[in-house]
Amino acid sequence: MEEEKQEQEINEESTQATGTENKEINNKADEIIKLKQELEEKDDRLKRLMAEFENFKKRSGKEREFLYNSILSDIVSSFLPVLDNLENAANAETADENYKQGVELVLKQFKDVLVANNVKEIEGVGATFDPELHEAVSSVVDESLGEKEIKEVYRKGYKIGNKVIRHSMVVVAN
Repeated sequence: MEEEKQEQEINEESTQATGTENKEINNKADEIIKLKQELEEKDDRLKRLMAEFENFKKRSGKEREFLYNSILSDIVSSFLPVLDNLENAANAETADENYKQGVELVLKQFKDVLVANNVKEIEGVGATFDPELHEAVSSVVDESLGEKEIKEVYRKGYKIGNKVIRHSMVVVAN
């Protein structure tokens, strides 16, 4: 009988231990589930923050580029009258050929600097009139030219990318 009692006590202890272990296992499983949920929430927050930061970098890059182009166009537009005068000086008649070559070299260097900064001349004679690029100062009838074709350019226009710095002053045919 004593053996049976001992067996029964062992079974009871084992059942109690199993119950306690089950409770601990359930508590640990609940804790694991909570930690997984916290990890998923933090992971979601991190992904959102990373996406917001990428958007911020793109937006600030665009703003910086816009500001750069705006400042560049302001500076270039202040130099355009100087360019016009250099072109006039290069086209003027002179007896001193070395002087003329010097002016032409300075003009070429000036134009190279503009090209390096993405400044382009707006198309002139022979192009079709575009009110976004050209400013018509007069109109003439010329049967040899097409409809809204530019016959003459009074003042060259320039643009940076798609932004017009100065409109071309032109004479339009027909």
